[in-house]
Amino acid sequence: MIGPAMIGTALGTPLQTLEDLTDRLRRVSLENAIAPELTEALKELTGLRLLDQLGDFISIKDRQGRYLFTNQSACRVVGIDDCSVLSGRTDFDFLPRASAEQVSDLERQVVETGSPIEKREERLAFNDGRMLWLSISKTALRNGAGDIVGIVTVARDITERKRQEQLRHGHARLLEMIARGQPLTAVLDALVLLVEAQLSDIRGAVMLLEEGGTHLTGGIAPSLPPAYVALIDGIEIGASRGSCGTAAWRREAVLVEDVQSNPLWEDFRELGTLFGFRSCWSTPIIGAEAHVLGTFALYSSSVRAPTAPELELMNMATDLAGIAIERAESERRIRHLAHHDPLTGLPNRTLFWSQFNRSLHEARRENRKVTVAYIDLDNFKSINDTLGHAAGDHVLKVLADRMARCIRASDLIVRLGGDEFAIVFSNPDGDRSGVLRRLDKLRGVIAEPVWAEGTSVEATCSMGVAFYPEDGELAEDLLASADHAMYESKELGRDRLTVCA
Repeated sequence: MIGPAMIGTALGTPLQTLEDLTDRLRRVSLENAIAPELTEALKELTGLRLLDQLGDFISIKDRQGRYLFTNQSACRVVGIDDCSVLSGRTDFDFLPRASAEQVSDLERQVVETGSPIEKREERLAFNDGRMLWLSISKTALRNGAGDIVGIVTVARDITERKRQEQLRHGHARLLEMIARGQPLTAVLDALVLLVEAQLSDIRGAVMLLEEGGTHLTGGIAPSLPPAYVALIDGIEIGASRGSCGTAAWRREAVLVEDVQSNPLWEDFRELGTLFGFRSCWSTPIIGAEAHVLGTFALYSSSVRAPTAPELELMNMATDLAGIAIERAESERRIRHLAHHDPLTGLPNRTLFWSQFNRSLHEARRENRKVTVAYIDLDNFKSINDTLGHAAGDHVLKVLADRMARCIRASDLIVRLGGDEFAIVFSNPDGDRSGVLRRLDKLRGVIAEPVWAEGTSVEATCSMGVAFYPEDGELAEDLLASADHAMYESKELGRDRLTVCA
C-alpha cells in the first residue's frame, strides 16, 4: 500500500513537497481559516493531482476532520464526481453516522496521541448500501513547529481480499465438517449460508434427488421462506419443471433470467410472484459415478443472468455438496481433501506432521539421515499487488507443481501456508553436498519465468536447510531450525540457500 510517507515520492520530490504542504497549511491557519482559503492553498500544490492516478484513497483533513484535499479515488468511493464538493466538509456529510463515527474515532486517536495508525482493517457502510473493507493508514500532518495541523489518510479497498479469505475459511470449515462426519443437513446449510454471504440479494437452496431418481426433496434453504420450501418439496424432475427440476433432468445448468416469461416456469410462475423471485439459476450436483445427486440453486429478486463470480460460487457449491452427499461412499476422496491444500494439491500441515514424524521414527530405527528444507518465495506479495490474487494463485500452483516434480516418491513436500513450503528428504543419497546440489537445482527451477496474466513473472526463493539429528531430533525442532536458516537467507539478500549453523 502507498503510505502517507510516500505521497511526496509520488510527486517526484520526497521531502520538499510535504514540507511545502505543511508550511502552506500552517500559514493559512487550519484552526481558523475557512474552507475556500484552504482549498486555494492546496491548489497551489498542483503536483497533488498526480495522486488522482492512484487507486488508493488519499485525503488530507484538518484537525476537525474537514476535507482539504482528496484524490479522485477517494471521491469516487463516496459517490462524488467533483472533489471540490468535499472541501471543508466532514465524513458525517457523506457517510452513514456509524461509519463516520468509526473514521472519526481513528482520527481522534491520531490527533490525541500523535501516533500513526498503520493498515487498520475496518468495515464501513456507505449511503448506497455498499459494505466495504478498507485497509486504513492515518498519519498526523505537522507544521514546522511540530504541531499537529491535520491528518493524511491512505486507504485501500480490500473487500475482495476479505471476501476471498472468508470463502477460503468457509471452504476449509466445510471440508472439516465433512471429514468429521457432521450431519448432511448441517453441512449443506452451512454451504448455502457461505455462498449467500459472498453475494448480494441472493438466496440459495440445495435439493436432493430421492432414491428413485424421479423427485427432488429435502430442500435445504435457510434463507428462503419455509412455505416456499414446503411447496417445492417433492417436485418431479422433467423437461419443463422449473430451474431445478429441469437441471436435474438435463444434467446441466439451467439459468432462468426471468421466471415470469421463461416457459420452464410455466407451472410455477405463481410461486415466483408470491415469494418475489424473478430469476433462478440451478445446476445439478453430480457424484463421482456420474449420478445426479441433487441440485444447487440461487434465487434473485432481479431479472438478470448470473455474474461470473456467482457461477464460480455455484460450481464450488455443487462440488462441495456432491462430496458431502457421497461422504459415506467416498471416504478416500474426503480424506484427500481434508489433508491437502485446495490450491496446490500438496499435503497440508496435518498430513505433513504425521508423515514427517513417521520419517523420523524410521530414520531412528534404521540409522538413516533426514534433511529438511524450508522454502519461502521472495517478494511474492508484489505479484498479488501488481497482477492480482488470481495471478498469484496461478503462480503458486505452477511453482508447487515444479517442486513436486523435482522430488522423489520417498520425499515429502508440503505447502505450509501462503508462499511457504517445506520438503523432507528421507535417506538422501550421498553426503550433504548431494542434497544441497539438489536443492540448488530446485531453486533454479523455481526461478524460471511463469506466464501469468499475459506477462512473464519470476519468483525467486530463499531456502533454509537443517539436518537430522545434528540440528534437532524432533520434527518441530528440525522445522524451526530450517525456518531460522531461511530467515538468514532473507537477511543475506534473498534468492539463496543457507544451511543451519
